[in-house]
Amino acid sequence: MAKIIGNALPNIPWQDKPANCRDIVWRYDQNPIIQRDEQKDSNSIFNSAVIPWEDGFIGVFRCDNRSRSMDIFVGRSKDGLKWEFEDEPIKFEGDDPEILKREYRYDPRVLKIEDRYYVTWCNGYHGPTIGIAYTYDFKKFVQCENAFLPYNRNGVLFPRKINGKYAMVSRPSDTGHTPFGDIFYSESPDMVYWGRHRYVMGIINDDRSAWQSKKIGPGPVPIETDEGWLLFYHGVLNSCNGFVYSFGAALLDIDEPWKVKYRTRPYLLSPQKLYECVGDVPNVVFPCATLTDADTGRIAIYYGCADTVTGLAFTTVDDVLNYMKENSL
Repeated sequence: MAKIIGNALPNIPWQDKPANCRDIVWRYDQNPIIQRDEQKDSNSIFNSAVIPWEDGFIGVFRCDNRSRSMDIFVGRSKDGLKWEFEDEPIKFEGDDPEILKREYRYDPRVLKIEDRYYVTWCNGYHGPTIGIAYTYDFKKFVQCENAFLPYNRNGVLFPRKINGKYAMVSRPSDTGHTPFGDIFYSESPDMVYWGRHRYVMGIINDDRSAWQSKKIGPGPVPIETDEGWLLFYHGVLNSCNGFVYSFGAALLDIDEPWKVKYRTRPYLLSPQKLYECVGDVPNVVFPCATLTDADTGRIAIYYGCADTVTGLAFTTVDDVLNYMKENSL
């Protein structure tokens, strides 16, 4: 049996797999857990990140407002299902006003490394790049240097240093709704200067795995297991009706995460339910966060649905790794 390297989380949101369900990842039957208008001014709430906090959960959420401005907000929950959101977006502090200039912020991830919590997001700075900030209490947020030059999206930190360095996977992009994308690995000694960029994996440009034939990008924070890093990632198909976003998983080497050990040929979840197919951007499931319980191997996956609402799905580390090995590219 595979083992998650991490903490017990006995209060993880959970629902057992339905009888006769053949899927490796199954949806919460009360989805979507967050409707589009649950923040004071929101048009939509999606592509967001959560983490255990005190006796409940806390997170950083993408809430596009009714002016269609993209920004990130703190949300809190007792059970990981019902959320309350702050009225105002996060106000970042920092020594250099140049870095604090705001164009837009979206698609955050959040995690704890050593003594602090880090947030990464797609940050507007003359084009999309990767913003980084840290907090100790989810009240004061200190913004660091942007990780990369534009253009880049989906910057996802690893939850601990690797070979003594901070580590991140990301998806270089362009100025628009990127019609391409592969996953790269980068490392940093200080969370300021990033280098040693390594190619991780790219699209599958044929019908062996067409759901990921247009572009791919990292999803939630990688999960450490005794067999390697479990990375959920999104893949895009360019259909006759536009982009279709699904997600799968890969297992990366524990010490050299740019080396892929296994990778799912079939998707694990694709847009099939009405709330995933109909919205501001139809046909999207986009994972940005997981909660894990090391004692049971349970994994709860938070994902954006049609760029409008937030859904929840479940699996176990054994289910995913076994399926990946049996159905690997």
